[in-house]
Amino acid sequence: MKRLIVVGAGGHGKVVADAAEQMACWDLIEFVDLKFPGLSTCGHWSVVAKDLDQLGNSYQRADFIVAVGDNTVRMKALSSCLSLGFNLVTITHPGAYVSKHSEIGLGSVIFANAAINVDASIGRCCIINTGATVDHDCYLDDAVHVSPGVNLAGEVSVGKMSWLGIAACVKQQITIGDNVMIGAGAVVVNNISSNSTVVGVPAKPL
Repeated sequence: MKRLIVVGAGGHGKVVADAAEQMACWDLIEFVDLKFPGLSTCGHWSVVAKDLDQLGNSYQRADFIVAVGDNTVRMKALSSCLSLGFNLVTITHPGAYVSKHSEIGLGSVIFANAAINVDASIGRCCIINTGATVDHDCYLDDAVHVSPGVNLAGEVSVGKMSWLGIAACVKQQITIGDNVMIGAGAVVVNNISSNSTVVGVPAKPL
């Protein structure tokens, strides 16, 4: 039996599991979450353990994906899971468009109606959320979260651990640093330095 273990049984985890189910690559999808055994289900799927350490020998060949929205927590969880020898996978909803000439890092998730165009590069453990677009020649480093409805024009570069809020948009050839937070609906027309929070139209630092 081919199993997928989703690490993190929250709302984001449900969307990951649903996208994985649509892919029809696994016979069984189950969750692990720190709230187990108090939490026994997540949506339509079972929570079976507190963490991967608790899973029995029958899970040794299982695939896994970390489904935590917070970028820092997601990367820490990923490192812990990889040390246990489970197989990290990428989840791409069948309703997403991903150019065959793009690169998607392991552990990333691409949700329904998202589009990733030619020569875009997506790092490990990224989230390209519902209806987001990543245009040609964009570069996203590891653990970037692109929220629903975000639009990145061509040749945008986004540093690791950055988070683009819902419906934000970024002008072509903009560089966004590491650990940046971009507010909902912001319009980014200038480069953003690392460790910044920007909001508004046009986007400006808080």
